[in-house]
Amino acid sequence: MRLVLASGSPRRASVLRQLGLDFEVMIPDVDETGRLGETPRALAERLARAKARHGAREGALALGFDTLVAHGPDILGKPGSPGEAREMLMRLSAGEHVVFTGIAAASVERIESEVVTTRVRFRRIERWEVDAYVDTGEPMDKAGAYGIQGMGAALVESVEGDFFNVMGFPIQAFQRLLERFELRYEFGSSLGPAIDPVRSVGGD
Repeated sequence: MRLVLASGSPRRASVLRQLGLDFEVMIPDVDETGRLGETPRALAERLARAKARHGAREGALALGFDTLVAHGPDILGKPGSPGEAREMLMRLSAGEHVVFTGIAAASVERIESEVVTTRVRFRRIERWEVDAYVDTGEPMDKAGAYGIQGMGAALVESVEGDFFNVMGFPIQAFQRLLERFELRYEFGSSLGPAIDPVRSVGGD
């Protein structure tokens, strides 16, 4: 089955390439505005499902994602300016935040989804470090204004949960969704049908 990545994220594309999977990219046009009273979990899942539906094609499975950072009661999305990125990073300094990633898989007939959470703790960051990091440009397209897979790793003290979730691609959740579509990840290959190992050798 063909795989469609309904995301323009180079990090998510990198994870799929790391897994050895072939895929096509379709950038969805989805309004990411939150609704009044919407929780981080609900927002991440709703947007992931909307993006997956947008990418659904006959004979293909579309993957949609949405990653956001929750700091206390506030949701931190992608910064709109370098000043906003600096403000976000200073807020996260010497404290803990939660990364929510909604992941959805859609065919033309159905859609499945779940949300994965990871706790991340930052060390104490000096103002000059924040300025230097923002000047690299790396924070500008990332929720919470940092990339754990890049230079932002130097800000992180600890991670509790799925590391790949912080990158925006929870791999174990991806495999669970495949199973719901009776598919499986075949190492270094494409997606294949899920096969009962007992039945495949003649069991009944």
